[in-house]
Amino acid sequence: MMVGAQRALLSGGRWHFQHGPIDIVIHAEGQADALQAAHQAAWGRFETVLAELVAELPTLRLPVAGLPQMRRPLADPCPVQGVIARRMWAACAPLVDDADGYLTPMAAVAGSVAQELVAAYQRLGILRAGVNNGGDIALHLAPGQKFRVGLYADLVRFDADAAAHTAASTLRTDLDFAVHASDPVRGVATSGWRGRSHSRGIADSVTVLAATAAMADAAATVIANAVDLVDAPQAARAGIVRLPANSLRDDSDLGTVAVTVKVPPLPAALVQQALQRGLACARRLQARGLVQAALLVCQGSLVRLPAPLPLPSLPQWVQ
Repeated sequence: MMVGAQRALLSGGRWHFQHGPIDIVIHAEGQADALQAAHQAAWGRFETVLAELVAELPTLRLPVAGLPQMRRPLADPCPVQGVIARRMWAACAPLVDDADGYLTPMAAVAGSVAQELVAAYQRLGILRAGVNNGGDIALHLAPGQKFRVGLYADLVRFDADAAAHTAASTLRTDLDFAVHASDPVRGVATSGWRGRSHSRGIADSVTVLAATAAMADAAATVIANAVDLVDAPQAARAGIVRLPANSLRDDSDLGTVAVTVKVPPLPAALVQQALQRGLACARRLQARGLVQAALLVCQGSLVRLPAPLPLPSLPQWVQ
């Protein structure tokens, strides 16, 4: 029996919302009355989210390219009805070709939920807010404000529960950067084979900055999948192990698609080959305006996709 939605006040005035698999930490600053109203509005919306998604879950687990679109009006090919579900579908639909034809709306679920809740803070009196849904973050920034984001390049070291109960100022991260209100970024998301979701690639982490959290989430998934070796025989020779997703989790939206479960230490040349494949994917998405910046990490090596505009406040990652 699933326990209902729960919330708890954390250190530093942060809130922890939890319901089933959804686990969110919210940090916001502003006028006391505005904060109280925003927190209550976010909680009220959060209480409805899980049931809303579950109602359309069978469709949300289908590949975007394979959904029954032809039976719907051409002006509205999206087959789902809920606000969050439609946001998930809209974030994934432009990425199908870059995902080798297989991508379900679930690739954007965490970012889409975070984006839905951050709307409660987009009001007068709120200076800034960050809704962190398991590492996928939606931001609200009033003019002149900024939000600092910490990054764990190796997701296996990240303890979400510990992070939720630790003051942000004392968290030890690998990198950190600031997103300013003037930047065209309101979403940050990270994906990788070591994360809480399955990946077809071998990236330890791929962090994406995009205009929205939903788009950052979907793009991080696709780019992380692309960080891989050229073909299956090469991966097998390197000792990379993959298993059908549904053998690891019965309800996986990936079905029988093979996902990465083990990546042994690889020669530097193969690591770079995989990273360059991912970087090429990231560049394609950037050229289409879908992402602003990205950081790809694999076995201690990293490559970056800088922002296309001269935005000094965006992360200045270097190899």
